[in-house]
Amino acid sequence: MTGPRTPDRIALTGVTAYGYHGVLDSEKADGQEFSVDLVLEVDLSRAAATDDLAHTVNYAEVAADVVAILEGPSQDLIETVAGQIAAAVLNRPLVEAVEVTLHKPHAPVGVPFRDVTVHVRRERDVPVVIALGANLGADPADTLQQAAERLRRVPGLSDLVLSPLFETDPVGGPDQPVYTNAVVLARTSLAPWRLLHALHAVEEQFGRTRDVRWGARTLDLDLIQVGVPGEASEAVSDEPELTLPHPRAHERGFVLSPWHAVDADAVLRVGEQLLPVAELLPGVADQGVRRRG
Repeated sequence: MTGPRTPDRIALTGVTAYGYHGVLDSEKADGQEFSVDLVLEVDLSRAAATDDLAHTVNYAEVAADVVAILEGPSQDLIETVAGQIAAAVLNRPLVEAVEVTLHKPHAPVGVPFRDVTVHVRRERDVPVVIALGANLGADPADTLQQAAERLRRVPGLSDLVLSPLFETDPVGGPDQPVYTNAVVLARTSLAPWRLLHALHAVEEQFGRTRDVRWGARTLDLDLIQVGVPGEASEAVSDEPELTLPHPRAHERGFVLSPWHAVDADAVLRVGEQLLPVAELLPGVADQGVRRRG
């Protein structure tokens, strides 16, 4: 299958600040000038189409983060400082990878030299929850198994685990067959928007159409949660095209039951609260969700 396209890049060079990083006492006491070059891998297609700052990375904020780390607590190694900068940049949900080059041109090397640099590359790696459902075709259960295999081949998705399968009575929409549902847990390096497009591509391979809201479908893939709730990796979005976490997941037994079956300690954000999925299950107990087999 065709994977997501190579992301675009934002380069920020020569961010400079005075810091006190080094092994020697003189470095910690007197300090010296450091500078940083960054390359951020980001999908800029939406920003190019909308001219909206929310669809890109604010590099002024990134630069301020870099300066705060350079001017922050002293570290013995510039390798540590470079790693801290990379981690801070990757906390921005749209950044999929970052390259950090940290310059220490005044290092006490003891011989003539021009510069000392440390270069690190880090990729986004966060947990993701995807809900699967199908109620058309000869064998919806087989469809979900095949869909999970397709997801395993999506570039940027890894460590996939498929939950047990459940059957669910349709909720809302026209009369239609019973659904087969499951949840996939995985890790991803993709920004949420690119991951959503990858899920839509898999749906299309199974003949998914969106003609009738809540209508029958050959395959439905919903992005439920990206990142760890309450931590810096959590992606929160209120955009109509991609609301995260999924705004109705806490009301859907066909999401909560398979999710709990594969991760008994799962937690979901509901508004400002972080709630265990186990505590949400009693509220959907009357929705006719049944484990298969």
